[in-house]
Amino acid sequence: MAYISVLGSTGSIGVQTLEVLKEVEGDDYQINFLTVNSNVEKLAEQVLEYKPRGVAIADEKAFKRFKEISDFKGKILCGEEGVCQAAADKRNHVIMSALVGFSGVKPTLAAIKNGIQIALANKETLVSAGKIITEAAFKNDVAILAVDSEHSAILQCIVGESHDEIEKIILTASGGPFLNKSHEELENVTLSQALKHPNWTMGSKITIDSATLMNKGFEVIEAKWLFDLEPEQIDVVVHPQSIIHSMVQFVDGSVKAQLGLPDMKLPISYALNFPHRATLPYKRLDMTEIGTMTFLKPDLERFPCLQLAFDALKTGGTATAVVNAANEIAVAAFLKEQIKFMDIPKLIEFALNKMYFVKNPSLDELIHLDIETRNLVTSKL
Repeated sequence: MAYISVLGSTGSIGVQTLEVLKEVEGDDYQINFLTVNSNVEKLAEQVLEYKPRGVAIADEKAFKRFKEISDFKGKILCGEEGVCQAAADKRNHVIMSALVGFSGVKPTLAAIKNGIQIALANKETLVSAGKIITEAAFKNDVAILAVDSEHSAILQCIVGESHDEIEKIILTASGGPFLNKSHEELENVTLSQALKHPNWTMGSKITIDSATLMNKGFEVIEAKWLFDLEPEQIDVVVHPQSIIHSMVQFVDGSVKAQLGLPDMKLPISYALNFPHRATLPYKRLDMTEIGTMTFLKPDLERFPCLQLAFDALKTGGTATAVVNAANEIAVAAFLKEQIKFMDIPKLIEFALNKMYFVKNPSLDELIHLDIETRNLVTSKL
């Protein structure tokens, strides 16, 4: 019996994770903890259906509300400390870290320090604190298996291969909803347009990140830490059909690619069952239905967020954490329609130019810098 805790159980990845666990045959899984920020109405439904041992609610008001609307008899934890306690619970075999943004760093680190395997859907954890997280994982012999379809694809391509024989990896990007829009058109896109991704159904924050290509930039940074690569070993290619999820080029010139329909349940299942594969009842890929696949170079002038991510990765230190914090504030402002779409990269670049730099930051320094970056960007809104 494997005990699994889902951090961020009411978000898109959290919901799909629970659905995957429900669809797998047999009684191999038991839900340990479900954690949420504030969506306790959805959590109340989930505890009835999935019967976890406990829950953790980050928001104190929502914690009180949950006690009013649910007669859940399991353990109920509160606040950031409660989420970390749920993540680090020794009964956990694996946690699905599907929290949003920097909030995933502390719980993920808490689980790693207790030797718990990580299925990581919160890419901002490695973007902000990649060195700290990966060093802790190595020290505690913990596997970090990314849930992003692109990183799952890379993992599937390199299983059984020698790391020294990897020449480069090629992350594919759908291009988002604005692939063919001019710079002038991008200046005037609306929130509703940005939230309509052509291939994937995701939460609002990651959907906007996909539209700006910042999500791909984050995946570039995440790939560096997951697969121990140099920035020069990571390429991005736009592949609008989202059938090839990523590729690996080896030193002999051969290339491996992983293909599949755009369904997040597949990489979720792979991360939870690694190194094995569960039998899943989903639609199979039919190449004759796909017909044609196309590939393009990303336009870094129209989508500067991707270039900013590459620049921050090459700078190293706290630069990537600044990009993450600035992006979170900028995207939140765009979702509230306080700024324009193309203001997002402008605010990120502003923060990169203004914030101080630390080459090898501690966790406390990263937390402090995260707060200061958010305050700086907020002051510009």
